[in-house]
Order: sequence, then C-alpha cells, then structure tokens
Amino acid sequence: MNKKYKFTGKTFQHEGVTLHRIQALRSFGSAKEGDLGGWIEKEENLSHKGDCWVYEDARVYGHAQVYGHALVYGHARVYGHAQVHSSARVYGHARVYGHALVCGYAQAYGSARVYEDAYVHGGAQVFGYAQVHGSAWVCEYAQVYGSAWVCEYAQVYGHARVYGDARVCGSALVCGHAQVYGSARVCRSGRVCGNEVLGDVQVREDVELSSDILPEELKTLPESIEEVTIKGVKYKKVPARWEKV
Repeated sequence: MNKKYKFTGKTFQHEGVTLHRIQALRSFGSAKEGDLGGWIEKEENLSHKGDCWVYEDARVYGHAQVYGHALVYGHARVYGHAQVHSSARVYGHARVYGHALVCGYAQAYGSARVYEDAYVHGGAQVFGYAQVHGSAWVCEYAQVYGSAWVCEYAQVYGHARVYGDARVCGSALVCGHAQVYGSARVCRSGRVCGNEVLGDVQVREDVELSSDILPEELKTLPESIEEVTIKGVKYKKVPARWEKV
C-alpha cells in the first residue's frame, strides 16, 4: 500500500487513549506533502486510500473510521464505532460517536451531536447545537439546527428543516419542504409533509399534516374569511396560508 501519512512521533493522552499526530507523505485532496494533520489513535481510524483527511485539532479514535473523500477538521471528534465516509464533512466542535454514520455529502458542524445509531447522509446538514441520535435518519437535503433533536426512529428528509427547540421523535416523519421549529413536537407516528410550517404545537399518533392535501375550497374563499369548517375539519387562516385547527 502506498501510504499517504505517517505518525510524527508526537503524542498526547486523550480520555485515556494515546493519540498520534499525523503528517502527509504526499499531496492528495486538500492536503499537501508535509502538511501536519490532526490526531488519530491508530491507522485503522483513517484510510490511506482516497482523499480523506483529519487535520487541525480534529481527533479520531476508538474503532471509528474515516474513509473515502471525507474530511474531519477543526475541533471535531469522531470516536466509538462511528463512520464518516464518502464526501462527508465533520468540523467545528461537532461530535460523531456510538455507531453513527455520516456519509454522502452530509455535514455535521458547529456543536452538533450525531450518535448512537443515527444516520446522516445525502446533502443533509446538522449544525448549531442540534442532536441526531437513536436510530434516526436525516437525509437528502434536510437541515437540523438550533437546539433541535431528531431521535428514536424519526426521519427527516427532502428539503425539510427542524430547528429551534423542536423535537421529532418516535417513528415520526418530516419531509418535503416542511418546517418544524420553536417548541414544536412531532412524535410517535406523526407526519408533517409538503410545505407545512409548525411552531409551538404537538403532532402525535397517526396525524398527518400536509399543505399539499388542503381542500380546494380554501383557495376560493373571500379574503375576509378567517376561519372555516370543511367536511368536519376546522381551518384557520394565518399569514399567507391556512392551517388545520
């Protein structure tokens, strides 16, 4: 194997583990020959194949693996049995651990936490103080940020956004261009899809909210009407759109 980095001989103890500083032996990806990298415990943590690299003060240890074209940098930490691969980026003060997987073109940054069996992939982004954990999925072009949590078996995908102090948990789905924010809770088997925007509300059980399935009658009502009941369902007008009450 044509190795692309070596240990410099400089070490330090981190949480009882000896970490080694690395240095590029040749130019590849964003690294130039002679560049100092970050810190890893052993060569199994960072593949010699591809353009993957760990640099600045980033640390990868335990059974964690970085491979493909992935980059881990800044003050990021990847440990446990976590994997970061493809063209993923983990940086800032982000932490990826447990059996979590960050791949594709996904990014975890800021002070984000991705852990347990969480899966972040595609072009998804997790940042700020957000957390994705349990067996949750965040994928495609979804964003989770602020202090939001996506956990248990929940899935957030499409162009959906979950932010603020929102929680999406259980087997809930948030998809399309939906936005869930503030202190909103979507849990159990709740669904928020289409262009729906939810703040400071709770969606539980088998409730599905989707602006794509609002009755056609709402589009023809006079502007002066603020509330209406159609087929036993009450709707209330909020700025520029209707919501189920």
